[in-house]
Amino acid sequence: MPGGGIMATGDVGAIEAPVTFKTYLMCAFASFGGMFFGYDSGYINGVTGSAVFIQLIEGEGATALTGPHSSLIVSILSAGTFFGALGAGDVADTIGRKYTVILGCCIYIVGVILQTATTGLGLLVAGRLIAGIGVGFESAIVILYMSEICPKKVRGALVAGYQFCITLGLLLASCVTYGTSTLTTKSSYRIPIGLQFIFGVVLGVGLLFLPESPRFFVKRGRVEKARAALAHLRDQPQDSEYVEAELAEIIANEEYERSLIPAGGWVNGWLNCFSGSLMKSNSNLRKTILGTSLQMMQQWTGINFIFYFSTPFLQSTGAISNTFLISLIFTLVNVCSTPISFYTVEKFGRRPLLIWGALGMLICEFMVGIIGDTVGFNKTHLAADGVTTIANNIPAVNAQIAFICIYIFFFASTWGPGAWIVIGEVFPLPIRARGVALSTASNWLWNCIITVITPYMVSKTEGNLESNVFFIWGCLCTAAFIYSYFLVPETKGLSLEQVDKMMEETTPRTSAKWRPTTTFAQDMGMKDGGKLDMNVEDVERKGSIF
Repeated sequence: MPGGGIMATGDVGAIEAPVTFKTYLMCAFASFGGMFFGYDSGYINGVTGSAVFIQLIEGEGATALTGPHSSLIVSILSAGTFFGALGAGDVADTIGRKYTVILGCCIYIVGVILQTATTGLGLLVAGRLIAGIGVGFESAIVILYMSEICPKKVRGALVAGYQFCITLGLLLASCVTYGTSTLTTKSSYRIPIGLQFIFGVVLGVGLLFLPESPRFFVKRGRVEKARAALAHLRDQPQDSEYVEAELAEIIANEEYERSLIPAGGWVNGWLNCFSGSLMKSNSNLRKTILGTSLQMMQQWTGINFIFYFSTPFLQSTGAISNTFLISLIFTLVNVCSTPISFYTVEKFGRRPLLIWGALGMLICEFMVGIIGDTVGFNKTHLAADGVTTIANNIPAVNAQIAFICIYIFFFASTWGPGAWIVIGEVFPLPIRARGVALSTASNWLWNCIITVITPYMVSKTEGNLESNVFFIWGCLCTAAFIYSYFLVPETKGLSLEQVDKMMEETTPRTSAKWRPTTTFAQDMGMKDGGKLDMNVEDVERKGSIF
């Protein structure tokens, strides 16, 4: 830009342009990536209950997958996503957020093709592992990309759209598997698997038409490209005062954070994620622990037990006649509840949603366990044919189903979107890609652990916990409730740069009262209307293996 600088502002309310419909649509499209996550969770739940699929894996005459095979098939994707998410941070800092997601789509498509062509356990597992790497790229970097491009006023609602797309994926998968459950050919599992190809193509091609994150360009020292991307995202001309002010704020924050986080090589880049004191609220170590433990807690709620294993679990209890229909009802509750968070996350904030959501979930989990252990799922008898299992107390079983639905409501409207929103907001720009990648990898690590151990916990030939498994989830939701109260800060209504300052000046329990009084441009010595030097050091090209 002529003039040799960027116009700064001291008005904390003028560092971002008004939200336009075009801006909203561009930011919302990226959330389509949630379909990958959700559809896989839903289709594998239904396919593992398909008679044709069971016989493909176990042989003729088999009526259920063995615990080890069920564990391997479901968990291997989570293993792939763990390593995919972990590596995605470095790729995103090298080629950009947008192209990392596109690369993930290509990897995902290869995995889908292998799964569709499967004739046995080996190729299926290989395909799910490769697809998992692609989902790992997507799940980590879509959150990063959305957090960096969304306007602060609607960032929470738009990132919650990612969780909504997860639920839509679950719903679509449930509908597809329900529709193919009566097929007696290989189409019963190939149709649900093959449809994933469409999601990869739609997201990958669509992202080609969206701009790169301006914060990525600032991080790489490409200020003019950052200006062009920001103007496109905010639907403003490049010389708009809003674009100038927001860009000045991003650059000033980058310079400030770089003064605290020295540039270095690849190893130093990862070590920076763990620098600082555990006792300091704004240290990188505390932020990394917050992000990774928040995603761990989201998995600890037990939600993926419902969406991965509800069909075979309900079949094993013998208390439900149409388990596919009940799984579809669970998914409908999930889909219908999530949009509530679009409003509540911006009205009440992130912290209250996580606290009250955990409280609601723990109550429901314990109720399901208590009812099941006394008069519900765990109490059945054989019908007159000597084969069919019937519940002793049908109303009690219905009550358990109702409490599971209420539990899903609490998760879908609070912890489902809330955990993704917070991890995209708490990390400073120099470590943001790696921090979000670590947090997402934590989600998938615990997803993998839970999917490995759960079949053994509920299998009739293994743990056979039946409804007692909900006591475990209830205890873990209690831990999530305590965790949210003491450790989760409030980030509502703040720019990503202001979140850094808030975490430096307050504690989680007092964070909701914090308000910005100065801009980062002011803090870097610029007066209102002054020029900020635009020669940002390209720290990624100096002292880096990239």
